[in-house]
Amino acid sequence: LSLEEHRPDITDTFASLTPLGEEDVFDLTEPDTHHFVANGLLVHNCSEFVFLDDTACNLASINLMKFLREDGWFDVEGYRHANRIFFLAQEILVTFASYPTEKIARRSYEFRPLGLGYANLGTVLMVQGLPYDSDAARAYAACLTAIMTGEAYALSAEMASSKGPFAGFAVNEKAMLDVMRMHRDAARAIDTTHSPRELRAAAIEGWDRAVAMGALYGYRNAQATVLAPTGTIGLLMDCDTTGVEPDFALVKFKKLAGGGYFKIVNQSVPTALQRLGYDDPAIERIVRHAIGIGSFEGAPHVNRSSLFRKGLTEIEIDHIERALPSMLDIRFAFSRGMISDETLTRLGVSQAEREKPTFNVLPYMGFTDIQIEEANAVICGSLTVEGAPELRSEHLPAFDCANRCGPRGTRFIPPVGHIRMMAAVQPFISGAISKTVNLPHEATVEEVENIYFESWKAGLKAVALYRDGSKLSQPLATGKKTETVEAPNPPKLRRRRLPKRRHGFTQEARIGGHKVFLRTGEYEDGTLGEIFIDMHKEGAAFRSMMNCFAISLSMGLQYGVPLEDLVDQFVFTRFEPQGRVDGQENLRACTSVVDYVFRVLGIEYLSRTDLAHIVTEDLKGAPATSMHATGHPVGREHRAIGENGGTTPGTQTGETSRTAGTPATETNRIGGTDSAAGRAKSERAPLEGGADALYAKFSGDAPLCGICGHITVRNATCYKCMNCGNSMGCS
Repeated sequence: LSLEEHRPDITDTFASLTPLGEEDVFDLTEPDTHHFVANGLLVHNCSEFVFLDDTACNLASINLMKFLREDGWFDVEGYRHANRIFFLAQEILVTFASYPTEKIARRSYEFRPLGLGYANLGTVLMVQGLPYDSDAARAYAACLTAIMTGEAYALSAEMASSKGPFAGFAVNEKAMLDVMRMHRDAARAIDTTHSPRELRAAAIEGWDRAVAMGALYGYRNAQATVLAPTGTIGLLMDCDTTGVEPDFALVKFKKLAGGGYFKIVNQSVPTALQRLGYDDPAIERIVRHAIGIGSFEGAPHVNRSSLFRKGLTEIEIDHIERALPSMLDIRFAFSRGMISDETLTRLGVSQAEREKPTFNVLPYMGFTDIQIEEANAVICGSLTVEGAPELRSEHLPAFDCANRCGPRGTRFIPPVGHIRMMAAVQPFISGAISKTVNLPHEATVEEVENIYFESWKAGLKAVALYRDGSKLSQPLATGKKTETVEAPNPPKLRRRRLPKRRHGFTQEARIGGHKVFLRTGEYEDGTLGEIFIDMHKEGAAFRSMMNCFAISLSMGLQYGVPLEDLVDQFVFTRFEPQGRVDGQENLRACTSVVDYVFRVLGIEYLSRTDLAHIVTEDLKGAPATSMHATGHPVGREHRAIGENGGTTPGTQTGETSRTAGTPATETNRIGGTDSAAGRAKSERAPLEGGADALYAKFSGDAPLCGICGHITVRNATCYKCMNCGNSMGCS
C-alpha cells in the first residue's frame, strides 16, 4: 500500500546528503500492525496512544475480574455488553470533552479516536492458575483482547450507520478496511489448543461482525482500543494488577506523592490456591507464610510479654502492634518515630545512636539478630509463597511476578515473558500498549538491547523497560534487597575547610532603603568559601533566616557545590525588600536581597558581566592598586572570621573593606594578579559600545522589568528591558 495518496502535501528540504553506508533500521510506519495506515509517520511519547498529531483520546478501562465467576467460567455476554456500554459512553464524550487547543479539539472531533481498555489481566490469569509466561495465558489474554476490540469496532460501525463515519474515513477507507481484515485473521489464528473454546468463538464472531458492518457503513471512530497503564484507576477499582501487567510482587510497598508508603498485598492468592485444589487450612498456612500474622500473638521472642519485661508499657506495645499489619519488616515498627524519644531515653539509647538511618531499638533491648529474624518471619511473613508449607512446586509458576518477591524470593517472570504477552495481545489493539518490561537489578546492557530487538521482531508498537533499583525514588518496591543486589553506597562527600585566617570583602549597600552588609571568606586560591549576610534592622526573625541561609550556602560551597549553579539558581528571586540598589557601583536594582547577593557574587567571583547593570572599568580588569573592585578605597582591616560562626565584628570605612588584615596592595580582589579570579578578568578584552555603552547610561528613574526584574532603559517615551525584551508601555 502506497502512503502517497493519503499523506498531506508536506514538502521538506535539506542542505546536504552524505552517504554513511548501510545499517539495519526500524520501520516506524509499521505496515503490518498499524491500525490506521494513513497520513505518514507516527512518532509519539505516549506508549498507548500511537495516533495522529494534535488528537486526544478518551480512555476507559474495564476490570476483568468482575466477569470471572467463582467456578472459573468467564461471563462472555456480560463482558461484551460492558464493552458496548463503555464504548458508547466514550463516543458521547468526544463532543463534550474539553481539549487543550482548538486544533486538538477539531482533529479529535474529525477522527474521534477512543481508547477502551482493561485492567487486572494478571489477576485473572493467576486466579485461573495460569502462569503469566505460558502459552495458555497468552491464548486466554488474546481472546479477551480480541473480544474487546471486535465489539468496539462492531458498535462503531453500527453508530456509523446512523451518524456517519468519521470525517477522515473516506480518504482512508481502503487502508482501514485492510487493517480490519488483518485483525479478523489474527482472531482466527488464536491457538486452539490452549484457548477456551467459548472465548475464541466469541472473538471470531465479533470480528466477523465488525468487518462486515464496517464494509457497509464505515466506522465512527478511527481508533477504538488501547491498553493504558491504569496505575491510579486500578487502585480505585480494587485491582491487584494493572493493565496487561502481571503483579509487581505479591507484597509491595507504594511510595506516596506526599511522603510515606503503604503496603499492598495481593488479595487473589487465596482464590488462586482454592482454584488449584488446596483446602482452607492449607491456604491459611500458605498465606500466613507469605504475609505473616501481623500481630505479637503467638510470635516467638518478640511478643507482648517479652517487650513488657524489656521495659515497654502496655500503651506503647499497643501502639506498635496496631502498626504491624502495614509493616514491611518488624524492625520498622521499632524505629525512631514509632518509639518516642522519651521511651528511647528511658531505655538508655544515646542521641547519636537513635539518629542513625537504620536505627531500631530491638538490639538495645537485648534481642539477637537470629531472634529478630525468627520473629519477623512470623509477624511480617516472608513476602513470597516460595518455601510455603504444602505448596506444590508445579504450582509456583502461577504466582510468579515481575520481580522477586521479598528478600528470600528467587523466582520472577523473565523479561522476554513480558514481550511474549504483549505480542499475543497487540494484534487486537487498534492503538498500542503501555506496559513495563521489568528487569532485575543486575540486568546487563546486552540484555536491554536484546529486549528491544525482540520487541521489534514481535511487531510491538511501543515498549518500555525498567531495571529494578535504577531509581532511588521508584514508586513500587518489593522490600529489603539482599546483599547481592543492593546498590553500592555512594562515596561520602568531604568538606573543604577554610583557613582560620582568610581574605574576603565586605560590601555595604542599600536595597529599597534597607541597609545590607555582604561579607565573604575565601580559600588560599581566592575562590569563595563562605558568605555572611547582615541586615541588623530587619528584626530578629528575618535576620536569623538570612543568617541560616548564608550558613547553608557556605556549607554547600565547602562541600563542592559550584558557585555557578548557585548563582543561576537564585538570581531573579523576587520578594521584599526589593528595588533600587545604592552603594554597589555595578548594580542599580534587584528583585530581592537574595537576587542582590548572587548578582554581587557572580560579578565578583565569576566575571558575570551579564548580571551587572553597569560595567565599569574596574570590573573589566584594573591594575593592582589600593583601589578595590568597586573603585572605593579599602577601609580598615577586619579581624579574622571563624568557621561561619556568625556576623563579623568590625567597622566599615567607605563602602568596601578587606578582611583578615591583609592590605589591598598585596592582593586586589578583582583587579590584582594574585587572585585567580583577578587574573581571569584581566585577560578579558574590554567591552566596547553596544549594550554595555547603553547600560552605562541608565536613566535615573527607570523602572524594573515586570517580567525578569532587570532594570529597563528608555525607548522613546516607553521603557524596554534589554534582558528579556519586555516593553513596559508608555510612561
